[in-house]
Amino acid sequence: MGKEVPDVKTGSLSRRDFLKVSGITLTVPLIAGPRVLRVAGAEVKVFGPGKVPMTFTINGKTYRAELEPRVTLLDALRNEFDLTGAKRVCDRGTCGACTVLLDGKPVYACSVLAIEAQGKAITTVEGLLQEGRLHPIQQAFIENDALQCGFCTPGFVVACKALLDRTPNPTPEDLVRGLGGNLCRCGTYVGIRAAIAQAARMQRGG
Repeated sequence: MGKEVPDVKTGSLSRRDFLKVSGITLTVPLIAGPRVLRVAGAEVKVFGPGKVPMTFTINGKTYRAELEPRVTLLDALRNEFDLTGAKRVCDRGTCGACTVLLDGKPVYACSVLAIEAQGKAITTVEGLLQEGRLHPIQQAFIENDALQCGFCTPGFVVACKALLDRTPNPTPEDLVRGLGGNLCRCGTYVGIRAAIAQAARMQRGG
């Protein structure tokens, strides 16, 4: 347990109390477990700044690593687990090339801390393979020439998976909303739309 800071009411933290809290936080030693501080009547866990043990469920498998709390999910996937499908392009949460699924919802892996992804089902583009066979969406991207340089492709494929899981028969408006967070600098949007239409038919048994 860490040192306790005197309780203060929310919104009435004085400069002296603020400095106390900041001083204690900065002097937390580099240990693996969290420290607990009491601030404004609530207990707050403080992890790091050293490495802490983390456990992840990625594509149905368990992965473990010791990471600093500041490490993003994208860095953990690529540097620790050699899952390089999610690409680092903008690294600002704007292009969608690093899109993965967290409990079925698309997120930018560059904007999620790895420590926050624990306890959630993480799906990357590598996890879409079905017994060594391409997922219908992946196959549709190939057959409709929906890729050029390929940097944005994994993110688009994962985002399309989330879209079709949510809306099996998407309208043009659904495509705009569902893929608005993914950018293709090569301009393969016509092929991407055709790939989604084909994948939707395939998943419906057409």
